[in-house]
Amino acid sequence: MFSTTQKIGILGGGQLGKMLCLAAANLDLKTYVLDASPDFPAGQVCTGFVAGDFKNYDDVLAFGREMDILTIEIEHVNTDALRELERLGKVVHPAPDILDLIKDKGLQKEFYVKNDIPTARYELFDNEKALRKAVESGAWQLPLVQKTRSAGYDGRGVAILRTMADLDVKLLTGPCLAEELAPIRTELAVVAAQNAAGEVSVFPPVEMDFHPEANLVEFLLCPARISPLEAAEAEALAERVIRTFDVCGLLAVEMFLTTDGELLVNEVAPRPHNSGHHTIDSAATSQFQQHLRAICNLPLGATTQKSPAVMINLLGEPDYRGPVRYEGVEACLSVEGVYIHLYGKAMTSPFRKMGHVTVTAETPEKAIKKATFVRNTLKVKSDSKN
Repeated sequence: MFSTTQKIGILGGGQLGKMLCLAAANLDLKTYVLDASPDFPAGQVCTGFVAGDFKNYDDVLAFGREMDILTIEIEHVNTDALRELERLGKVVHPAPDILDLIKDKGLQKEFYVKNDIPTARYELFDNEKALRKAVESGAWQLPLVQKTRSAGYDGRGVAILRTMADLDVKLLTGPCLAEELAPIRTELAVVAAQNAAGEVSVFPPVEMDFHPEANLVEFLLCPARISPLEAAEAEALAERVIRTFDVCGLLAVEMFLTTDGELLVNEVAPRPHNSGHHTIDSAATSQFQQHLRAICNLPLGATTQKSPAVMINLLGEPDYRGPVRYEGVEACLSVEGVYIHLYGKAMTSPFRKMGHVTVTAETPEKAIKKATFVRNTLKVKSDSKN
C-alpha cells in the first residue's frame, strides 16, 4: 500500500533540493530540508525547513531522527551521523560508505581500477609539492589534469596544467591526483538510477559543453551527437558503474569519449545532477522523480526522451555582483519550447548558478538554434557592477 506519510529528509537546500521537493509534491510526498537558511531555494517549496549545518554531526543526527528516509543534494555531508541514523533504523540513500568513497576522487579512481572500469591513467600525490616534483623530474609530462581529492564540485578543485608556468599560478594545494589529459572527442554524461529492489534504469546520454572560464556545464544536448552503438555502450557502462557501486538512487556518470572511440569514466555524483536537468521538460520521467522513486523503492519510470533538448545553465555575468536582475526573460518566453527554471537565489555573483533553461524542438538542429538565441538574450545581472 502506497503511503504519503513518510518524511523524506534532504541534506542541502540548494537548487537540487528545490527541484526534488517540487517533484515530491506531485506524489504528495513530504520533504524536509536541512541547511543554513530557509531563504535558500528549497526553503521556498519544502514541507518543512530546519536551519542547521549538514556537515555537523549533531545537526544531522537531530534532523535525521525525525525522518523516515534521508537523502542528499550534495556529497559533502556528515557521514558519521548518517551511519548512526542507519543503526537507529533510518533508511539512508545513498549509503554513507559509498558517499565517503565517491567524495574522495582518489578513492574513486582506485575503485575504478579495482573493478576494471575504464578510466584515464592517474597517480595520487600527498600534496601539490609532490606533484610539482614529479613534473619537474619528468615522471609526469604536461599537459595533465590536477584534481584535489576532496571538496571539489561545480568546477572547483580541477586545474588543467599545460605549461611549466601553470605550476606557479594554477597548481591547487593539498592532497591531489594527476590525471592524463585524455584525447577527448566528446564529453558525455549518463544518469542512472537503481532502487532497493535492484531495478536499474538509465537515461539517454547527453553531450556536455563546458564554460571555458568557470569549468561548469554551460550547454548540454540530448540526444548526444554520437552513433547508436556508442550511445548503447555509454548506457551499458553507466549501468555497470551504478551496479558496481551499488548506489540506491541516482548516479550521474560523467564520461569521456576519446578520439579512438574508447569510453573512460571521469567521475560520478550520487545525486541529481546538472546533466539531467533537461529531463524535467523533455523526458517521460524527470531525474528528480526518478531519484524519489528509487529511494522510496518504487518502480522506476520510463527514461524515454520525448523530444530533442538543449539545456543551458544560467550563470551570473562576470561583471555583476549583488541583488539579481534578469535581462531578456520576456523575449525568451515568447519562443515555443523554451522552459525557464529560476532557482530563487536573491544574490548573483560571477558564474554563480542562478537557473537553467531547457529548449525543446523537433530536431537537434532546431533546438540548438533556439538555445543559441536564449544564450545570447537571457542574462543574469545586477544593478551594480564589480
